[in-house]
Amino acid sequence: MMRRLLQPLWVLLAIIFLIEAWLWDHLEPIVAWFVALIPLRAFKQWLAERVDTLSPAMTLIVFIVPVIPLFPLKLVGFWLLTHEYWMSAFVTIIFAKFLGVGVAAFVFDVTRPKLLEMEWFEKLYEFVLMLRAKANEVVDPIKRRIRQALSGAGDGWSARMLRLIQRFRKSVREAR
Repeated sequence: MMRRLLQPLWVLLAIIFLIEAWLWDHLEPIVAWFVALIPLRAFKQWLAERVDTLSPAMTLIVFIVPVIPLFPLKLVGFWLLTHEYWMSAFVTIIFAKFLGVGVAAFVFDVTRPKLLEMEWFEKLYEFVLMLRAKANEVVDPIKRRIRQALSGAGDGWSARMLRLIQRFRKSVREAR
C-alpha cells in the first residue's frame, strides 16, 4: 500500500535524476566544443597537470570550488522569480543550471581519476551510476507508453485520438 502511494514520488525523482544525467551527457560535447573554440584545451591540459600533483582530497576542492560562484547567480534567478520577472528568472535559472553542469562536467573530466582514488568517492560514484540505472528502469516503461501513444499504436483512447487527428490532418492537406 505504502509503495503504491510513493510510486509517483519515485517516478518524479527518477525523472529529475535522468534530466540531470541527460544534461550532463549532452553538455559534455558542448563544453568540448567550447574548449576547442577558445583556448580552454590548453587550460584543461594545464589543469590536468596540476591535478596530477595534488592529493585526492585537494582534487576534491578543485572539483567543488568552480561551481560555488554560480550559487549567487541562482539566487538572482530566484529573486527575479519572487518579484515576478518570470522570463528573466527562467532564463537566469536555466543559464545557471546549464553553466553549472557544463563547468562540473569539464572539471570532473579532469579530476575523475584522482577523485576515484578515494574509496568513499568511488563508492559514491558507483552509487550514482546505480541510481541512474534504477531511474532508467523506473522511467523506461513510462517512456515506452508515451512513445506508443504518440505513434498511434495500440487500442487505448489516446492512440485512437491520435490516429483520428492524423487522418484529419491528412484530409485537410489533400483538400488543398
